[in-house]
Amino acid sequence: MNARPQSTLLPSWGSVLAVVAHPDDESFGLGAIIDSFIATGARVSVLCLTHGEASSLHGVEGELRDLREGELRDAAQVLGITNVRLASYPDGALATIALEDLVGDVVAAAIACGAVGLIAFDISGVTGHPDHIRATEAAVAAGATSGLGVLGWTLPVEVAGRLAEEFGAPFVGHDNGEIHIAVEVSRTLQMRAVACHPSQAVPGSVLWRRLELLGDLEHLRWMSSLRA
Repeated sequence: MNARPQSTLLPSWGSVLAVVAHPDDESFGLGAIIDSFIATGARVSVLCLTHGEASSLHGVEGELRDLREGELRDAAQVLGITNVRLASYPDGALATIALEDLVGDVVAAAIACGAVGLIAFDISGVTGHPDHIRATEAAVAAGATSGLGVLGWTLPVEVAGRLAEEFGAPFVGHDNGEIHIAVEVSRTLQMRAVACHPSQAVPGSVLWRRLELLGDLEHLRWMSSLRA
């Protein structure tokens, strides 16, 4: 039998910075976790490193670079996010950007919002997307530089396996023994935030199935040695 996650509670951080690669990552990926942090009284800010202009999804007409910026800001308002910083690194090419440049942006954003902890995708990127991986590398390095704990959002291995089986999707999951926090969440505000991303929230997307399989639980792993 797999070990159980070590905790069902989020850390008591008063201010949190979410570091993501693309507009919609804060909603489809971290939305329920952000909502849960805010429900505890935390302030949550978001640093998004690209405008998402290279997405293969284009559910509404218009220039994706501009559309997705507006979608991000609308979704942030729905979730109750305090502040959004949107960088202009090239979508699909974050891995080509010097890590120290990205780390500098994360550290600056963390200082600006008074963050005491960072959240990002798991170091695998969850979906395997190189931009997701690079954004988390930057968050982890920034956490080490600033002395901040870093939590990475992940999937149970069973959910990742179902998505691979049903869609051929390269999601990466972890056994319970590798998951440090499994927290019960509400999807209400997350779903409203997702609806703010019509260019990406297209019918039949694997993202909808992922939310269905997760139910009312989200899972996190410590990306740092801190247990703040």
